[in-house]
Amino acid sequence: MKFIDMHCDTPSFILDNRENSLKNSSGTVDIEKLKAGNAMIQFFAYFIELKKEKDPFAEFEAMYDNFQNQIKLNEEDIEVIKRFEDIKTIQDKGKIGCLYTIEEGGVLKGDMENLYKVYDKGIRGITLTWNFENSIGYPNCIKECSSKGLKNFGFELVEEMNNLGIIVDVSHLSDGGFYDVSRESTKPFVATHSNARAITNHSRNLTDDMIKILSEKGGVMGLNFCAPFLGGSKISRIQDMMLHLKHIKNVGGVDVIALGSDFDGIENKVEIKNASKMPVLAEELLRNGFNEDEIEKIFYKNALRVLKDVLA
Repeated sequence: MKFIDMHCDTPSFILDNRENSLKNSSGTVDIEKLKAGNAMIQFFAYFIELKKEKDPFAEFEAMYDNFQNQIKLNEEDIEVIKRFEDIKTIQDKGKIGCLYTIEEGGVLKGDMENLYKVYDKGIRGITLTWNFENSIGYPNCIKECSSKGLKNFGFELVEEMNNLGIIVDVSHLSDGGFYDVSRESTKPFVATHSNARAITNHSRNLTDDMIKILSEKGGVMGLNFCAPFLGGSKISRIQDMMLHLKHIKNVGGVDVIALGSDFDGIENKVEIKNASKMPVLAEELLRNGFNEDEIEKIFYKNALRVLKDVLA
């Protein structure tokens, strides 16, 4: 079965491990593994750790240039998506679709001109915050920030992202910020790599109320394979994934579920070892009472719907 994975950290992994390539990597996502897993589209996040960089935009550009070169070296197998219409064209060519995102809105440095610059580079999704306060808002990992909402630039940014056709991603964002986005965004928004807080009480996960709102707004949340967000074990177990997926389905319906592995950003062992093993998850869903139509929605149809609704 085809799949769309809404989050991996491969661009930073390859930049930090120069002996690796997009074609064949010691990490969990590369061309060969994506082919073996039957990937339709892989979201590639440009992750910048804000407090480590004097100029986060310059660091983004360096990472972008390095990964863009990898895309060009593998252009017979993978192609960047900039418009929704590109998806069919790329599929018809037998290629994997690549969708660029930024994980850390602080890269923009509070300057709307930088939003236009990253859009021109092909960025089609932005995770508004990571684990630090930035010009947009606050992270949910800092307890005293959880109720704080978007800053003025954050409200302006959500509006302009909607106008341009850039996906608004609320993973990592404060609870207060989530509710601001839910009120302000005129387009479906997403939590690319977040699970259910009712199953695992972690600040990175969504409450049942958030899941319901996300569903009502036509958005999706991508199942995160990272063990602390799944709970129950130091290893990311498929059985824990099933608990989250069943709960999310019961709360928000199957149409709100997608995949957001967080591959190449996970330090713990994962039973689904890499992108080539995604079919294992489909098989397990079938064994756990999900029908073929529901599995197709989780694997690619729900994410595809959001792309159709958001991309210009």
